[in-house]
This record gives sequence, structure tokens and C-alpha cells, in this order.
Amino acid sequence: MANKNIRTLSSRKGIDDNLFENIASISKNAATEEEFHQLSQRFMVDDSVIFGTSTFYDFLKPENRNKKIYVCTGTACMVSNTQDELSKNINTHFQANEIGHAACVGRCHTNSAFMYNDNTYSAKTNEELKAIFTSKNKSQENKYAVDSNTTPILTSKIDNLNSFYTLADKFSNKPNQVIEELKISNLRGRGGAGFPFWFKLDAVIKEENEQKYIVCNADEGDPGAYSDMYLMEHQPHKVLFGMYAAAKCVGANIGVLYIRGEYPDSIRIINESIKELKEKNLIHDFKFKIIRGQGSYVCGEETALLNSIEGLRPEVRVRPPYPAQYGLYGKPTVLSNVETFANIHWILENGGKAYAELGTKKSTGTKLVSLDSFFNTPGMYEIEMGTPLQTIFDDFGKGFKSDIKALQIGGPLGGIVPVHKIKDLTLDFESLNNNGFLLGHASFVSIPTDFPMIKFIEHLMEFTADESCGKCYPCRIGAHRGFEMLQKAQNEDYKIDRQLFDDLMETLEIGSLCALGGGVPLPVKNALQYFDDELKGYFKS
Repeated sequence: MANKNIRTLSSRKGIDDNLFENIASISKNAATEEEFHQLSQRFMVDDSVIFGTSTFYDFLKPENRNKKIYVCTGTACMVSNTQDELSKNINTHFQANEIGHAACVGRCHTNSAFMYNDNTYSAKTNEELKAIFTSKNKSQENKYAVDSNTTPILTSKIDNLNSFYTLADKFSNKPNQVIEELKISNLRGRGGAGFPFWFKLDAVIKEENEQKYIVCNADEGDPGAYSDMYLMEHQPHKVLFGMYAAAKCVGANIGVLYIRGEYPDSIRIINESIKELKEKNLIHDFKFKIIRGQGSYVCGEETALLNSIEGLRPEVRVRPPYPAQYGLYGKPTVLSNVETFANIHWILENGGKAYAELGTKKSTGTKLVSLDSFFNTPGMYEIEMGTPLQTIFDDFGKGFKSDIKALQIGGPLGGIVPVHKIKDLTLDFESLNNNGFLLGHASFVSIPTDFPMIKFIEHLMEFTADESCGKCYPCRIGAHRGFEMLQKAQNEDYKIDRQLFDDLMETLEIGSLCALGGGVPLPVKNALQYFDDELKGYFKS
């Protein structure tokens, strides 16, 4: 009930005078206690609300406000073994208290990654670092290969922006037709869960409420995945059109893009694209709003994201009610991820049947695939669902630069797939799920032969413990306990009790409120199953 009241108070000022943005702004300017108090009075919320939010996020925490540079600690950078050298070089330019970390900055294809002056960079040598710090050119192009093995839906160019947006007028006031095309297409959510997208629209249409919202989840920062970044920076209008078309379908007049703070170029490019729409008068009776994330992986969970926009701590909500009934500010909300929205234009233009003819019966269409730096040709590839993984690796990745023993597919909660299983898998929800893995964002992070698997699963448990919202006990405490056990087994005369560890994984899996705590046991169990010879020395026999 308390959160409902705060949510209502937060919504009084509207989306432009946003509580979360206000908190972020004054936090970064080293606000005094009195300034926080004045903000709480203006929004008529308790001081504890402001304090709870301002101390949660990596970029806002008091201990992080002096940071000037952020070293990427993402999984892809970790396994590449580049970050120790990068940190050593950065230490020659900055004081230790000026150096922070970022969970992933989307340079998984090159590594040696960091954020500085609201830009992201890769620098493999101290000379490259010096050039960045002294250069008048503030940005560094984020280059990677882009290709497709099928009808390009997400990677094709837009020839004429005006005609691109007129498609929305053809479907204006025809919600049933939009729903029908999406239903025929069987477009499933590309954020990882694979939920049928049409169902979300249909559910929001049925809600009787004067105010409805469209929210684009651009905060799903799975280390190793940079597909959302690609779309926002190279295909922004496909994303914006999808939100606009969804809004016209359900009767929403505001669209919010919650974009990771670790993707500053995405924020700039989306912002410029929105300005372009206004200047060309291509959208009507609809408003876009960008909310910049402040460093929190759990905000990729849809209800935590909604809480964040509202200025609350980004804790996961208990469901039901679902966002379609009770979403942003308690109003009906269509909430989906970047890649899902980006598919909508092609489906409406070409028909749901044409989309359904691509891929497999249950996993239709295409999927963006992120290949990391261990591939000879890392990059972003639009691949038809159902394509063998071996084909992707050979034809697009051009094989590996060095010996690999496994790949983690689908982010830190995705399965760990041993190399020998690759030949048995295809790119679709069913193939990965049926074999005990996960498609997720379809990011591929390579685990080299010489990287200890115990270190890898320790990293996953530490990541979960660090990023937990803290609302439920299994995730908040369990992830810490798992991390402690794995660390202790490496550094002390200690063997992990396997039954105790298995019980902990089960508690996380079935007791956590969301997929953060509930998902991390999957890769850990994969590791224990396929790399038992390597790991058994750390467990009691």
C-alpha cells in the first residue's frame, strides 16, 4: 500500500518533472541533506524514499560520486583477460578513488573497455589511453561487423523516413488488425522470456483507463549482448516506430525509453531521432520520453524498471497484477524490449504470415546475435531462427581465435554450453531450452580453455549478489553465500558440501521473486554437469 501511495504522489508532476531524474541530478551534484529534503517535500514523499533511491545505483551512490572513469567488469571483458592491464594503465592517470566500474559498456567485440566523460572506449595500450585523454575528438567509433543470413528485418536500411512512418496511419484506429497480424507472426519477446507480444497489446486494449503507457526496456544489460545498443544506434527509427504503432493500437499517448547509462551514444542518438520526428511532424498525439538508467542490472526486470522510473528503489514487484493492468504509475502499460519493438514495422508492412514463414513454427522470424572478441569476425548478425549454431560460428564468426571449452549463451543467467554440444543446437527458444540452456538475448561469450570454470561461476554468483535488488531473501542472501563458498574453496583449506550447495541453488531457483536469483542456478548447474572433472576438487567427495 505504501508504494501505491508513493507511486501516485510521484505521478502528480507528470513524466517531464520526473522524480527519478530529479534524484539522479542532485545526487550527481553532491547534494546536501537539505536539498534531498526539499525534493521530498516538493513531491510530498518521505525523505527515506529519496535516500533509498539515491543510494541504490552504482552511478549515484555517495561512495561513487567522485568517480571519473569506469572500467568494464562485464563477463566478455573478464574472460578476455584485458581488464587487469587496462586498470594498471588507468592507474597511471587517475587516483584510485576516481576509478569506478561499469557492469558492461557494450564493447564485448573488442574488450579493454571503459567509460570516460560520458563516452565508451577500448584502449589496449597506455599510448592509446593517453591519446584518448588528450584528444579533442571526444568519441571513439564503436566498430563491428554487421551481416545477415536471411531476409533482413532488423539490419536493413530505411530508404525514406517519411514513408516509413506513414505505415502507422494505415493501421490507425485498426487495433484488431494490428493484433491479428502480430498474432499470425507469432512474434515473441526478444528480451529473453519469449512471451507472445500480441498478448500484451490485447491485454492493455481491454483495460479501461484514460492514461496508458508504452515502455521500452533498453536497460537489459546482459554482459556480452550488444544487440539493443546496435538497434538504438543504427536503427533508432525501427525502435521508435514500434513504440508509436503499439501506442496507436492500445490508445497510449506517452512512450518511455529507459536506456542504460552505460550506453551514452544510444541515449544521444535516440534523442536526436526523436527531435527529427518532431521537426518532420511524423508523429501525432504522442510523446517520447527518455529516462537514463544509473547503473543497475536488475532494472532490466520489467517491474523493477517501472519502480525506477517512478523514483522508487528498483525492487521487483510481486505479480499479479501484471504491467498490462498495473504498470507505470499504476496505469495499463505495454512493456517490451528494444528488439521486439524493432520488428513491428516489418510485420505490419509485409504481413504476419511473411514473418511466420521465417524461422521455425514456434520460434518465428530472425534474431540478432552478438559474437564476442574470441571469434575471428566478432559482430552483430541477424540470423534466421532455427539456424544451426555451428553454421553461425563458421559462416559469420569465421571460427575462434584461440581454444574455447564452452560458451555462455544469453547473458549471466544463460546456460553454459560445452563446445561439444554446439553441433546439437539451433538458434531458437526450443532447441536451447530442451537441452537445458537458454536463448536469452542470444549473446555468445566464449570461455577459453585456460580460464578456470570455478572462477567463472564465482563471477556469476558475485554478479548476482552485487546486482540483487534485495527484496527477496533467497537472492539477496543466497547469492552472497554461494559466492562466499566458491571463493573460500579457492583460497582456503575448504571443500564445499555438494548437498548444501545443491540445496542453495534450489532455494535460489524456486524461491526468488525474479529471474536474477531464479536464473543464476542454470549456468552453475551446467558447469557442474559438464565440467565435473575440473570442479570436483573444490567439493567434498
